[in-house]
Amino acid sequence: MPQYTAPLRDINFVLKEVLNCDKHFASLASREEVSEDLMDAILTEGAKFSENVLSPLNQIGDQQGCTWSESGVTTPDGFKEAYQQFAEGGWPSMTANPQFGGQGLPNSLGLVVTEMVSSACWAWGMYTGLSQSAARLLEVYASDELQETYLAKMTDGTWGGTMCLTESHCGSDLGLLRTKAEANADGSFNITGTKIFISGGEHDMMENIVHLVLARVEGAPAGTKGISLFVVPKFLPDANGEVGERNGVHCGSIEHKMGIKASATCVMNFDGAKGFLVGEENRGLNAMFHMMNSARLGTALQGLSAGEASFQGALAYARDRLQMRSLSGPKNPDGPADPLIVHADVRRMLLTQKALAEGSRAFIYWVAQLVDTFYFSGDEEERRKAEELSELLTPIAKAFVTETGLESANYGMQVFGGHGFISEWGMEQIVRDLRISTLYEGTTGIQALDLLGRKVMGSGGKQLMVFTKIIHQFCKEQQDKPGMAPFVEKLAALNAEWGDITGKLGEKAMSNADEVGAASVDYLMYSGYVSLAFMWARMASIALDGDADDAFLQAKVQTAQFYYQRILPRTESHKIAMLNGADSVMAMPEASFAF
Repeated sequence: MPQYTAPLRDINFVLKEVLNCDKHFASLASREEVSEDLMDAILTEGAKFSENVLSPLNQIGDQQGCTWSESGVTTPDGFKEAYQQFAEGGWPSMTANPQFGGQGLPNSLGLVVTEMVSSACWAWGMYTGLSQSAARLLEVYASDELQETYLAKMTDGTWGGTMCLTESHCGSDLGLLRTKAEANADGSFNITGTKIFISGGEHDMMENIVHLVLARVEGAPAGTKGISLFVVPKFLPDANGEVGERNGVHCGSIEHKMGIKASATCVMNFDGAKGFLVGEENRGLNAMFHMMNSARLGTALQGLSAGEASFQGALAYARDRLQMRSLSGPKNPDGPADPLIVHADVRRMLLTQKALAEGSRAFIYWVAQLVDTFYFSGDEEERRKAEELSELLTPIAKAFVTETGLESANYGMQVFGGHGFISEWGMEQIVRDLRISTLYEGTTGIQALDLLGRKVMGSGGKQLMVFTKIIHQFCKEQQDKPGMAPFVEKLAALNAEWGDITGKLGEKAMSNADEVGAASVDYLMYSGYVSLAFMWARMASIALDGDADDAFLQAKVQTAQFYYQRILPRTESHKIAMLNGADSVMAMPEASFAF
């Protein structure tokens, strides 16, 4: 089983040298100041907790899974104790509002800790991540009374949270949901219905679980315009704000699934459960998108985390495992065979994992900084630009990083050969745990439609130009710098091509809307490869300025070269596919799909 080691050198390189986190943190008007010493302490302690407490639980959690009975859900051995240690360490409150007992640190710094937690044991990390997202939603949309009732407990980690959207007859089409809300005389509502696929809907790690539930008030408009959001706690708070009587919400079962078996995926039955309206009636989906956007970036992090964990396992094995002789002559002449890492195809897989993981880390951290700026900058114009850009990049991050993370996880198995398919090595678990990431919080296809249809076409291309102008300016600034020509020339060409492709797709879509759906996933993947090319060019530029004898910086430049030469050419096939149009996709009659 791979033993996770937090890649602190790379994390620090991205934060401090590429993204200038000191300057970024200083620009946030409503967040606590972050000194370098404080940041280093947070990263060091987060690494220790992830490596020493969570990583040993990863395989245990997969083997034991969660167990359900009518009295509730029991998590695997060690999960509850690890959470108690996590809460006692103050980690749940790290980025929360000081008004409710939080530490008020930037969300982007909290995301780095989440990456380490997720790489060590993703299933465990899901309980904490969703709880923190639920609390952030209540900070923005809930009434003062609800905030006073719930946020202090959720901030210190005593109580957790979930989001309850999906129903068995409607997946992503939430306009079809049937859960109903009936108004009571005291202003509360009775919530009745069944939600499925609820991560952490029931467990034994926290004393109360606060469900955020989408439901339809009687008489509300049909479709998404008639959806409201409610707080529905497992236990109703008593007069002192402590756990009181049991509410009418229960876990009917947990799913038996491919991966993340230690994360309880629940069927939740709401039987006239008492709920409390969050925000305006019939505006629940608008509020829930706040949490969903946070969850989408968190899901992107899963692709990065799994890719990193798989790379670490594969690299250790490739250095140790002796197999065949190098085609260019023995590299381990005193041994019976050479280590796997000397073989070109094994190096191709390892470098692909490395390039995708490190590129995705820089990309996600950058998007997280944009989200910081949108929420906490004192400069209104900077907030507006950050909002536009983060909205564009979030679906790319969610879909592209999970798709390429799954590719990396599969390469990790492949490096192990037959042993990769055996459970004891832990590589196949990474694949199984990661597979859901391309599905939940909106499938890759849904993210692609959001990107191309809503963000790019919906803005007339203006939202895309916010990003392409940034890339253009970077290329202009770097074009004469020694060593940067191979990166800048290719990046500039792709940046121009990106706009050209977008224009052609827009013209096609004017006569046939299916052109958007047919092109969307190829468009998103193309966008993802260009986005990582931008991050790799930025990292290469920083590395070229550093100590020429620093092996870490040398590896950065070499990995950037590998990305540009061996991975970035994939954009060409995506371009050809999307410009070939929708005809071959839509022409076949439904009856002809099978005979």
